[in-house]
Amino acid sequence: AMIATDMRRRVYDLMQEGKSRQEIIDYMVARYGHFVTYDPPLTPLTVLLWVLPLAAIVAGGWIIVARTRRRVRLRREPLPADTPVCGARAGWGVYVPGAVIALVVAAISYSQTGSYQQVRAWQQATAQTPGLLARALDPQAQPLNEEEMARLALGLRTRLQNDAGNVEGWLMLGRIGMVLGNAGTATGAYA
Repeated sequence: AMIATDMRRRVYDLMQEGKSRQEIIDYMVARYGHFVTYDPPLTPLTVLLWVLPLAAIVAGGWIIVARTRRRVRLRREPLPADTPVCGARAGWGVYVPGAVIALVVAAISYSQTGSYQQVRAWQQATAQTPGLLARALDPQAQPLNEEEMARLALGLRTRLQNDAGNVEGWLMLGRIGMVLGNAGTATGAYA
């Protein structure tokens, strides 16, 4: 995740500046809040965060029990003898509008919250990796800009997952991480 990478990079920078452990923790709490320490203080907001879901579950259970008891208490009146036992049933066509609405809501929700755009960017970066790598290694070619280097790093990471023994690939990824100022990528590649 981008925020985790940013946090790791910032901790690394603060360590390089000679900050103590407590100074780094204080900085992270000031920037991201107490939840970054996994030990947040008890405040009305944290109580609400933990109690509200529990209260919703209890309220839902109470409603179910109350409605069930009310149904049991209702007396059933006998049906007249001339009433047919079963009526005509609705066909499958009754369910089609509900299914269509559910599919439309799911598609809209996925398009708004899904990460298909990131997956598409990842696939494009993976497909462009050979060309970008050739340009990076060719001294006569136009140098890569920062965006192209980021795509090359993404493609190299993907390639190195399948070929972890490729030392040259790891070295290249480490160099790209250093050029991009991404300490996490650089140290991870050199480790």
